[in-house]
Parts: sequence; structure tokens; C-alpha cells
Amino acid sequence: MPRKAQTAEEKEIARAARFERTQANRRGRHNPAVLPAKLTRTSAFAPRKKGLDLDSTTRIYAVKPHSVVEVHGRELGSQHRDALYALFRVRAARFELTNPEWREGADFRVQKTIVIYETSTTWRALLQATGRTAHVNNLATLLRSLEEMRSVSFRIYPGTYEQYEAGIAKGRLPGAGFSDTLISEISWSGIDLDSRLSIRYGKWVRDMFESRTLVSMDGDTYFKLKSDYAKSIWPFIDGKPTHSWIDDVDVAALCGEDYLSAPIKRRVKFRGEIRQAFDDLVRAGGLASWSCDAIGAGRLKTYRYRWNHQRLRQAELDFQPDAGEAPDAG
Repeated sequence: MPRKAQTAEEKEIARAARFERTQANRRGRHNPAVLPAKLTRTSAFAPRKKGLDLDSTTRIYAVKPHSVVEVHGRELGSQHRDALYALFRVRAARFELTNPEWREGADFRVQKTIVIYETSTTWRALLQATGRTAHVNNLATLLRSLEEMRSVSFRIYPGTYEQYEAGIAKGRLPGAGFSDTLISEISWSGIDLDSRLSIRYGKWVRDMFESRTLVSMDGDTYFKLKSDYAKSIWPFIDGKPTHSWIDDVDVAALCGEDYLSAPIKRRVKFRGEIRQAFDDLVRAGGLASWSCDAIGAGRLKTYRYRWNHQRLRQAELDFQPDAGEAPDAG
């Protein structure tokens, strides 16, 4: 049955209620990473720094029922996620520019202006955002991580996982979507720590900024984590304020593994790695405590990880930055 359209008054009431929830749930945090919500729902990064697959292929990352992201190109690892999340900790400015392809009397589909989002900072500030030592020896490593991310294409589907699965089963495209890079352009003025570095985002990220589908993630906690598995789990935990548990299948999906298809020995080893990851989340100050419940018995036994957040909850942000200004998580 089609949903009944809301009246203008009902929309305003819903907007006000959403704003109140956002204000009530906002966590006080220093220098958060403000990033597209899809990047917290699904981890498109392998939980390791070494042994990454450099061959061009397609990887499907899905956390049911939240999101599906296809990554086309080389495998991305923890160092790439670190660089990206550090980038989202630095203010991004919105600019509206004249479209060079527009001409008087042009086709109405050719927009007169185009919107870009760009982060302009220094090598030093970006390195500090990662929690790493601000040293010139780290510049090449940081730039290489950004360039490797720029070389990878992300295919995004706005629908549900069920719609995606149904389309794939028929050998078809699952539905509407687009393929794009996270980063479209990188430029720098020099190789000193205080040289300027400018990074422009791809269309998907720009659209997320424009639609205000953003989440504020505790970057301080993220960059204190030692476990690569913890870094895969924390964005999901911190980006979904109403959740307080996750099942073994989903936590494995966040880490790029298929838990149900894994041999018994791998499942046992994986559960040990996840326990260490949750301990790391407590040590880093993200969680106050956590526990694991065994559900069922024998071969049908599953595990559910529960947690208590260290801080008050943070809802999804509902804002749109002005031209020339950056989104500020507060």
C-alpha cells in the first residue's frame, strides 16, 4: 500500500522532532570525523595493512540490511581508512562554480553552476589528524594512501540489501545507483610540513554532503585503536546511535569475512580476534563495557556482541553548510 503523503504541517512537525532528537543525542567530542553515513554502515576496507590484493577486481561489502557497496579496483586496507577518516576530520568547504560546459541557450540538462567540496589544509594538520608524528618522512606514505583511494571506484546502491540480492540473482543491475571515486583531485604546493594540500571529493561524497546524510564519528577514539578489527567495527558502533548489539555474521561482514562459510577453526580464531578488538575499544575510551551472548547450541549456536557506549549518543547530523563554509559536527 503506498504511503500517504505528508502535509506541510506534518513535515514541519517531523523536522522539529528530528532536530530535537539530534540535539538531545549529540555527544560532546573534540574534532570528530564527519563522513557519509554509508561509510559507517559498511566497511569497504580490509582489516590489515599488509598482504593487500593489488589486482583489479570487484569486491562486495554488505551489512544486512543497512547497505551494500561494491569496490572496483585494488583492495584497500586500514592505512587507507586512516587517511580517509583523517581527511573527514578537517573542515571541507563548499563552493559553487560556473560550469565550463554551460553556454547560453544550452540544453536544460546542462547545469549553469556546479558544486564542489574541497578540503584545504597542510600536510602537518592532516598528519596530526591521523594521530601520527608530523614528520616529512610520512608525507609520501600519506599521499600514496590518498592516491590509491582515488584509483578505486565505488559503486553505490541506495536501495535495500534484499533489492540488491534479488537483482544480482537475476543477473541484472540491482537498481538505481552510480559509480564514482571518493576523491577526485589531489594537489599540493610543496613538500614542507606547512605546505598547502587541497583535496576535492567525488560526486558521491558531494551528494552526501548536499543531502546531509552525514554522521559524526569520534575520531579521537578511532585513532587510539591498535586493532585493525576494532577500526573496522568502531565506525558502525559510533555511527548507529540506536544500536547496542551486533551478531557474529554482521561483525564478520564489517571485517570483510563470510562467517557462515568459514571453517570451524577460522570461526573460533575470528571470535578471539573480535574479543581482542572489543577490549581495544574499551581501552581507547570508546566503550564502557561489552559482553558476548551465546544463542542456541551445537552447530546452530550464534554469538551476539553487546556494548555500553562510553559517551552519550550522537544522532545523524541534519545540516547543510553555506557556500565557502564547512560542515561542523559540533
